[in-house]
Amino acid sequence: MLKIGIFGAGHLGKIHMQQWQEINGVQLVGFYDPDNTQAATAIAQYQVPRYTDINSLINAVDAVDIVSITTTHYEIAKQCILSGKHVFIEKPLAHTIEEGQELVQLVHEANIKCQVGHVERYNPAFLALGDLPLQPMFIEGHRLAQFNPRGTDVAVILDLMIHDIDIVLHLVKSPVKRISASGVNVLSENADIANARIEFDNGCVANLTSSRISLKKMRKLRLFQRDAYIGIDFLEKKTEVIRMKEPGMQTGMMDFPIEIGNGNTKILSVQMPDVKPSNAIRMELQDFADAILQDRDVRVSVYDGFQAMDVAHQVMKKMSLHNELHNV
Repeated sequence: MLKIGIFGAGHLGKIHMQQWQEINGVQLVGFYDPDNTQAATAIAQYQVPRYTDINSLINAVDAVDIVSITTTHYEIAKQCILSGKHVFIEKPLAHTIEEGQELVQLVHEANIKCQVGHVERYNPAFLALGDLPLQPMFIEGHRLAQFNPRGTDVAVILDLMIHDIDIVLHLVKSPVKRISASGVNVLSENADIANARIEFDNGCVANLTSSRISLKKMRKLRLFQRDAYIGIDFLEKKTEVIRMKEPGMQTGMMDFPIEIGNGNTKILSVQMPDVKPSNAIRMELQDFADAILQDRDVRVSVYDGFQAMDVAHQVMKKMSLHNELHNV
């Protein structure tokens, strides 16, 4: 039985509590949260014991789930790693680049499992792509949300865009060459809407827009590559693949002949991969537990988490420089 402890009993922390209680082979030992109101609510809803001492909880478990505010990730994770405990850390990995770098080193030295909570890797719409060969050369992303005061302690880049940054880095697998960005503070003290253009050494370009002041929600990523377009709707859980094929090649769900000039015809083949309903949060936590129990690699490593936060911080730096230059 894998013993788990949770740090943080806020909105997401309570969701994690519920999921852990439904995962086989796991015992949710307890949680730590200094906020008495949040703690009381968690106890009433899930009957999970509250620990008031960090060390006591660490000593009572095999692994921890850190769902506290970002500024606390580093200190809690460091203490747990040095105690030899496996660690799940909600994104972003840490508050500063220096903290993130040290956590990467500590995980390597301790030889423990560390997974970062980039939950969109487990979104059924993304998983539906399966083993489809993806070599995007242009990516367009939109992640829009209605305003919610929760999360405004950080810029929208760390709140929302980092999800798409992680997916893009996972797909492109090429060093970042250049970043440009702009953003505006509208309702909070941090950027509420931002756009970033990320160029890679292999020629791929990703254009990402994130907003938390939209009238409607949207979480879409569009991939363009040689002879193919792939659309991923993370919100509606839909995926589509449109390919250009030669006449006579294997067909998709819908095929349309297209004249491309000089008497040549190609087939526009539309496929809608099967999206199997699933709970992404449950899946990522189960995957983390399985990685420990089966002694295998986690799907979203501490280095993956560091890369995403590193690029996110570069975006924020470029955004600040752009705003200073234009007196925004």
